[in-house]
Amino acid sequence: MVICIPSGITEVEKRAVRDSAEHMNAKEIYLIHEPMAAAIGIGIDITQPKGNMIIDIGGGTTEIAVIALGGIVCDKSVKVAGDVFTNDISYYMRTQHNLKIGERTAEKIKIEIGAATEDLDSPPEDILVQGRDLLSGKPKQAQVSFREIAKALDKSILRIEDAVMETLSKTPPELAADIYNTGIYLAGGGSMLRGLDKRLSRKTDLPVYLSL
Repeated sequence: MVICIPSGITEVEKRAVRDSAEHMNAKEIYLIHEPMAAAIGIGIDITQPKGNMIIDIGGGTTEIAVIALGGIVCDKSVKVAGDVFTNDISYYMRTQHNLKIGERTAEKIKIEIGAATEDLDSPPEDILVQGRDLLSGKPKQAQVSFREIAKALDKSILRIEDAVMETLSKTPPELAADIYNTGIYLAGGGSMLRGLDKRLSRKTDLPVYLSL
């Protein structure tokens, strides 16, 4: 059994993962860090003496790592990812539209019009969102645009940007030079947020490639 684990995991948490796998009667258990698994999945030759930067935005955590010679040189794990984006959207709908929506509806909004920036090249159409009016308790519908969702997600994306900048600042100079030439790779479901690659590219002044 091969299990992906966040790069910021503690030894106790690692043991808990192993124990869970053993309870499933796994004969052999291999733990691999999420950014490393993402790099292999993208097709990067991780054994090369060359630095590659991966940002893996999953459901629970965003994993940022610089990989070289088959190992992680420096990394950062932040608990801001797809689930937090969904919660941000629910909170925005509650506070700005007085509309209570379920998790599935918030997820649907994220997929259909979710955006990380307001200046998209091909913006999605506004959508109608149904939920319950917080004041009257009646069913209600509101029209929502991608610009609103970009505002709702702004704080969370800022935290990801800060973590990326922090990881870059800890990267050894030689590997930083490699990253300057190769750019940054974005992976994971959360990376599919419209304009996220563009926004991270603006922040880092580096090319950002979406790996899907």
